[in-house]
Amino acid sequence: MNIGILGTGMVGEALGSKFIQLGHRVKMGSRTANNEAAGKWAKSSGPSASQGTFADAVQFGEMVFICLKGAVFLDVAKMLPAGSLDGKTLVDVSNPLDFSHGMPPSLSICNTNSLGEEVQKAAPAAKVVKTLNIVNCEVMVAPAKGGNPTMFLCGNDAAAKTKVTDLLKSMGWNDIIDLGDISKSRGTEMLLRIWLNLFGLFGNPNFGFKVTRG
Repeated sequence: MNIGILGTGMVGEALGSKFIQLGHRVKMGSRTANNEAAGKWAKSSGPSASQGTFADAVQFGEMVFICLKGAVFLDVAKMLPAGSLDGKTLVDVSNPLDFSHGMPPSLSICNTNSLGEEVQKAAPAAKVVKTLNIVNCEVMVAPAKGGNPTMFLCGNDAAAKTKVTDLLKSMGWNDIIDLGDISKSRGTEMLLRIWLNLFGLFGNPNFGFKVTRG
């Protein structure tokens, strides 16, 4: 399928490259059509890769991935043409990390709200699915690097969650738990604090969370 990537950082590059490897076509979007990082990635990734603006990537994608820092998408959404995300599966892999007070970062949205919910409010007619936000981008695209952990997802649209689950399985995820509606993003985003603790302890990001049941 055609997949739009919003963001040109490590997460966008990792996911975009993985999707191309799986046979999809990917357009990486940024604020400008000639973004240097997106251009370099597209050139090195072959004919199935392209670049454009955020609006171009949204228009291109049957499924669109938010790979932006913190809550940046909430501002980006205001720049997009009205209705451009309507009916699309919008996958939010970002976290509301706030670095304004230094390290470790805090969460700018938490407890009674989540970035996932705010994304759904910003794109009310989109089918928002929250997932992949609980692991590093290297583990996102190669779960075995993290010991084949559990992946959570949540969202309000069952059909969209099924599509995303199928894509996750094709990426190597075999333990996937649907937590329910988009408000369950509150829990997955708050896992980032313990993720950061573990990262400091282990010294590398090659891990994840595993749910075991008796």
